[in-house]
Amino acid sequence: MHNCCPSQRQVNGLNRHHWWRDAVIYQVYVRSFLDSTGDGIGDLAGVRAGLPYLRKLGVDGIWLSPFYPSPQHDHGYDVVDYCDVDPLFGDLAEFDLLVAAARRLGVKVLLDIVPNHCSSEHPWFREALASAPGSEARARFHFADGRGPDGAEPPNNWHAMFGGPAWSRVTEPDGRPGQWYLHMFTPEQPDWNWRTPEVAAEFDRILRFWLDRGVDGFRIDVAAGLFKHPGLPDSPDPEADARTRDSVNPLAWNQPEVHDVWRHWRAVCEEYTARDGRERLLVGEVSVPTAREHAEYVRPDELHQAFFFDLLSAPWSADAFRKVVTEAMEDIAGTGSTVTWVLNNHDQVRTVTRYGEPATEGSGLGTARARAAALLMLALPGAAYIYQGEELGLPEVVDLPDDVLTDPIFRRTGSRARIRDGCRVPLPWSGQASPFGFTSGAEGAKPWLPQPDYFAEYATDRALADTRSFWHLYRDGLQLRAALPQLGEGSLRWLDTPPGVLAFVRGDGLVCAVNFGTSPTPAPVSGTPLLSSGPCPAGVLPGSTSAWWLTDL
Repeated sequence: MHNCCPSQRQVNGLNRHHWWRDAVIYQVYVRSFLDSTGDGIGDLAGVRAGLPYLRKLGVDGIWLSPFYPSPQHDHGYDVVDYCDVDPLFGDLAEFDLLVAAARRLGVKVLLDIVPNHCSSEHPWFREALASAPGSEARARFHFADGRGPDGAEPPNNWHAMFGGPAWSRVTEPDGRPGQWYLHMFTPEQPDWNWRTPEVAAEFDRILRFWLDRGVDGFRIDVAAGLFKHPGLPDSPDPEADARTRDSVNPLAWNQPEVHDVWRHWRAVCEEYTARDGRERLLVGEVSVPTAREHAEYVRPDELHQAFFFDLLSAPWSADAFRKVVTEAMEDIAGTGSTVTWVLNNHDQVRTVTRYGEPATEGSGLGTARARAAALLMLALPGAAYIYQGEELGLPEVVDLPDDVLTDPIFRRTGSRARIRDGCRVPLPWSGQASPFGFTSGAEGAKPWLPQPDYFAEYATDRALADTRSFWHLYRDGLQLRAALPQLGEGSLRWLDTPPGVLAFVRGDGLVCAVNFGTSPTPAPVSGTPLLSSGPCPAGVLPGSTSAWWLTDL
């Protein structure tokens, strides 16, 4: 593999203005990263212990999954208190230590904030349940009278994304069946009503609480949500969200008023940036039908970034990948933002499995394709997000027994088709048997989800020792990427290639080519590549392989 000198960005401690435009952020799913207490659940102290590993990998920052007080019905995306730390993960003192340690290493810290919904145990929702219909407490949420005799039917026909109706009926304080409340995910996650000014004011307070503690920005959960159609009418396709497990219902998502929220949040971030010169970042989980609608969220006065999920969902095809990249570069980069690329996250099947490999094998087609896709993503102009374990080449764990599954999708539907536990199994760090160094507990300590025996071959200690591993591919790709300081501002030009091959040259002369087929083809550039996802002799691009060259094409 190619060895690189430290980049100017690394030398400068990542303090360059607009650092986010070409940043590579590592998503830390806290409960599955590293456990410091021996209870089998990862925590903030474990994240702090893992920072040197992540700095060595070469990422610019980390995004922490929710660690707020929560009953954990949806693993922290059901928040009780947005300004504290759940004892499962530590406390505010430990959080401050983590931020300070990250700052010393030049690693940015982003928090996951959940503004679309909270926990049914949130104090404001409990107050709403104890209050009368029409009260100010209920106005913070979506309470409505039911339809039909005695209001026994939900107010509309919407279904929740995680299965079942999007409405639950409450028992009023006098004991009678009463109004219904809206929850677009689970009954334990009531949706906020952002048409009530008090909700916006509360989240302004929450943002400032964490910005005052030194965070560098926020990943915004369900960023196309927040507002619902004011009339809450029936949907022509009420089960679309549950069927696709995506934000499809046009009456529940992507309402125009949401852009005013992001303009205000951007202004708050700019206020803090003006104080000390440290630019704060807002990155949104935006799921909308087209790249053009996506681009509306990253206009100059709104979010800095929004995840572009089309690359993640594209089939393994040169034509499909080219279409996705072209649309993103035309529609999103044209706003003045940069595209935010992603191949994996905590809600999706891992690429090694998604691209075709059985989960119980350690090499094969899925592995080759996942390696090739990684280099492609890292070569694209813009920013990139890496999900923990992606750098180890972890496959999806597809055979978890029913009795250990915790995903609310499984609990609500009984179906394993779209469950997310398989990509959330705790990371293997060392050793030959579970818990693979994940937990510091006594012998026999069990991680919160069981790790399969074959995780031994993916453990971090093995990955660092093997220069052919996924880890070294990512590390070398990140070093090369960081050595090209104009990446975030770059453009690309497609090269003529045979069918099944994708190749482009960026403005700085970096050529990236991917052979989506299985047979070798002539390389688009002569000479030995700087970096390749697999063995790649000069002049040849093997099947299921990507490579980088520097050229003056």
